[in-house]
Amino acid sequence: MLLRIERGKGGRYRNAMLPDGLLLLLRDWWRAGRQQGILRPDGWLFPGQSAAAPISTRQLYRVVVEAAEAADIGKRVGPHTLRHSFATHLLEDGVDIRVIQVLLGHAKINTTAFYAQVATKTVRSVVSPLDRLALAAPDEEVPDG
Repeated sequence: MLLRIERGKGGRYRNAMLPDGLLLLLRDWWRAGRQQGILRPDGWLFPGQSAAAPISTRQLYRVVVEAAEAADIGKRVGPHTLRHSFATHLLEDGVDIRVIQVLLGHAKINTTAFYAQVATKTVRSVVSPLDRLALAAPDEEVPDG
């Protein structure tokens, strides 16, 4: 399923992938928030300090940092770290970079290439064209093939 993200960078909307299991959790969150009077029927899924406004960038950053600390992740992280990791994992799983470009909402492939830096796992899996050649020592005969 795709989730439409309003008011993205540059005032554009984005589509984000939403796994079925996460959709169920979000529905539970919405129901509980409605029952407790925290979430309004026409309001934001993640409201800010005021129910009429969405969560702020600063609040989101704080949530991500707290989650990283709870998971005992020692690296410095923020919301952008999730985006970078998402792109890198897709690339490592063999997803075409042009598909990743669309998922990230990039106009230029160069921007996607920056976010989806090639990870060590991918580099190690590349087979050199020389490994495919039948290389023999100079004094050995090369079999016809």
